[in-house]
Amino acid sequence: MSNRVNVHQVQPLAYQALLELEKYLNQTKLEKSLKELIKIRVSQINGCAFCIDMHTKDARKYGETEQRIYALSAWRDTPFFTEVERAALALAEEMTLISKGVTDETYNHLAKVLDEVSVAQVIMAVITINGWNRLAITTHLQPVKD
Repeated sequence: MSNRVNVHQVQPLAYQALLELEKYLNQTKLEKSLKELIKIRVSQINGCAFCIDMHTKDARKYGETEQRIYALSAWRDTPFFTEVERAALALAEEMTLISKGVTDETYNHLAKVLDEVSVAQVIMAVITINGWNRLAITTHLQPVKD
C-alpha cells in the first residue's frame, strides 16, 4: 500500500478534536464492553482492519469473550447478546449504513431500553468510530502483526 498523509502530523488540531470525542466517550456511563462491541461491529461493516484489530484486543482486555467477538457479525442469530446490546448494535448498523436511514423501530427500541442520555452516548459512540474508520481506511493505517 502507498504512503498517505499522516493526519496526526499535518493537522494535529483536527486529530485532537477526534481524540476529544474519544475522551468524552471514555467518561460516559456506557459499559466499556458495549462501547467496544459498537466499535468492532461498525469497523466490520466499514471494513477497517486497523480498528477491528485494535478494538477486538481492547474488548478482550475488558473481559469480552472470544465467542461473542467471533459471533458479532452475526449477532442477530445468536443468544449471546443482551437486549441493550442488540438495540445498540442495530442502531450502530443503521447509522453506519446511513443512506438507508435509521428506522423509528430501531431508534425506539434503543430508547425503550436506555435512558435519553445513554441513547445520545450510543449515537456519539457510533459517530466517533465511523470517523476513526474513515481516517484509518483513507490513510491506509494497517494493524501490526503480534
